This record gives sequence, structure tokens and C-alpha cells, in this order.
Amino acid sequence: MLDPQARALLDLMIERQVPPTHTLTPALARAFYRERRTFSQPEPPPVHAVRDLRTDGGTPLRLYTPGPGSGPLPLLVYFHGGGWVIGDLDTHDVVCRSLAVQSGCAVLAVDYRMGPEHVFPAAVDDCIAAVRWARRAAALLGVDPARVAVGGDSAGGNLAAVTAIALRDLGEPAAFQLLVYPGTDMRAVAPSHTTNGQGYLLTADTIAWFRSHYMPDASAWTDWRASPLLAPDLARLPPALVLTAGYDPLRDEGLQYADALSAAGNATQYVCFERQIHGFFTMGRVIDEANTAVTLCAAALRAALNPPARA
Repeated sequence: MLDPQARALLDLMIERQVPPTHTLTPALARAFYRERRTFSQPEPPPVHAVRDLRTDGGTPLRLYTPGPGSGPLPLLVYFHGGGWVIGDLDTHDVVCRSLAVQSGCAVLAVDYRMGPEHVFPAAVDDCIAAVRWARRAAALLGVDPARVAVGGDSAGGNLAAVTAIALRDLGEPAAFQLLVYPGTDMRAVAPSHTTNGQGYLLTADTIAWFRSHYMPDASAWTDWRASPLLAPDLARLPPALVLTAGYDPLRDEGLQYADALSAAGNATQYVCFERQIHGFFTMGRVIDEANTAVTLCAAALRAALNPPARA
């Protein structure tokens, strides 16, 4: 059964004739997403400090410090969702604040380049570079370079999964990966793309719109940097929490990725919010289970990045 709060949101969007993303230009879709967030997102929780920064390469960042600490904090580098086309530091400000406050970790949000202006693999390159920059700038950020996690939702979950693989190959592994309804197979062939492809906010048409702007060259869809599920080696990756939604077209590829991580020997937890739709994670003002999901993710971060002291 679809969560009644999610059903009410979908019905309201129909009543108000909210245009589907795939019917808009990228510029309009970005503006609409930015404006729409105030309706569905909770009030931003206060944090100790917020700083806008840039990497050496010029990628905009936003650092959230949850409180005055007694030492370097663990860090989550967070990549926002939005189909690699929409979304920014502001659209995910509330969720980054919430994760910081509830986990006790600093959170560094990354405003990576997006399509259609910057197509694949520009976003991947920016995300990898941002984590490496954060480690080099650990003293400036007040964080522990040995306790750096990667995470994100939707397209950001895809980028977090890909970044975790790339960092392993560079000999600079992340400590944890938080993957919220990640896209893991750009081919969009999992059964849930058919069963959930219409009527639940993220549709097959919108997925195709996002993909056409981010990755117009279909031959790249099987590149592991686009589809981490197709990576030739998923061993020796950091512990993961993979979270999915039952009425999401991406549900099955998220489960497939969790299973693949486990099969490769990685410590992996999988949780499906069976009654939810894609995008619910940031909608805590109108969907109560969103707040449950954020709290769950924060608890996983806290546990993974604050291991018990050895006797």
C-alpha cells in the first residue's frame, strides 16, 4: 500500500497541475525544483556553522559543522539528487543540516557540474576531486581524513557509489557509503522501471529526460562510472547502507546493487521503505517516514564513523 501521505502529495500535484519535469527545459526544471522544496521540506535545523567553500578546481561546496567539537570530526561528503540535471546546494540544505545534527558528523555538500551544459563524466570527476580535496584540506575543515564517508540520494547516490569505487582504486578508500535510492544501472532495465514507471512522481519519461541531458551518448550507459552495478570488481569497498522506496522505478536496481556489494564481501545493510515514492527522503514536512529515513541514515553514519575504542 502506498503511504497515505505520499498519495496525498501525488493527488495534490495532479490537482494543482504541476508540470512533469520532462516537459520543462533544464533551466525551468531547476528553478521549479528550487522553489518547490519549501512546500515539502521541514524547517532547516540550526547547526553550529555553515561555510561556503570551493575546491582547488572551483567546484562550490558547503560545509555544515554540527557543533563545537573536541577534536577533528568525521565527515560525510554529500552529493545531491536531481538526475544529474537539477538540484543544488540549496535544494539539499535541510537534509544536509539534518544529517549533520543527528549524526554528529560534519557534512560537505558538493555542487558538481551537471548536464546538459556538462555531460558525463564531468559530475563524476567533480565528486571524486571533492573528496580528495576534503582530505587534503582536513585541517581547514576541522575533520578527520581517516573518517570520510560518501553519500547521496538518487543521482547523488549513483555518484557516491561510483566515487567509492574510484577512491578504492586510487588507494584512498572511503570509510562508509550512504546510498539513498541510488541509480546503479543507466540502462533502466530492472523490473521496477516497468511496474513503477508511471504515477509515482519519478516516471519513465522523466528518467529518459534526465539521461538524455546527462548522458546523450548511449554507448556510455554501460561504463561503470555511469552504472556502478556493471563495475567489473565490487570487492574491497567500504561498508554501505542502501535505502530504497517501494514505489520507485529505481527500487530494484538499488536492491541489485546491495546484493552485489554483499556478494563481493562488503558489509552492506539494505532497507526498503515499502510504502514510499522516489524523492521522499527530503520531504519531511509532508511525509513522516522521510524523517524516519533521515534518522536511520544518521544513526548508520554515527555508528560507522565513530567506532568503539579498543580496550
